[in-house]
Amino acid sequence: MSLDKDTVARIARLARLKVPEEELSTLAGELSGILAWIEQLNEVDTGNVPPLASVSDVTLPLRADKVTDGGIAGKVLSNAPGGAVYIDPTDRNAGGFFTVPKVVE
Repeated sequence: MSLDKDTVARIARLARLKVPEEELSTLAGELSGILAWIEQLNEVDTGNVPPLASVSDVTLPLRADKVTDGGIAGKVLSNAPGGAVYIDPTDRNAGGFFTVPKVVE
């Protein structure tokens, strides 16, 4: 498929690209070459080729999709910055959350 300067100018306008007039013929040749290459790829018979998601045949291990707290709330809360107050995660009434000073009025 061969593109002319008018077609390239229209494509550029649709793509909202500013292409100088003197570059239209060069761009037309380049785009025509790309389309010829795509046409060449379309000639390849891929009917017996299965779809491919990855080049390596690796199956990733799956785990059960369940919500947990991770079991390390104490370790997480021990990372609180110096100014933050944290509540003992073993205190069932407190809930084991960070308490930080208000920073947005």
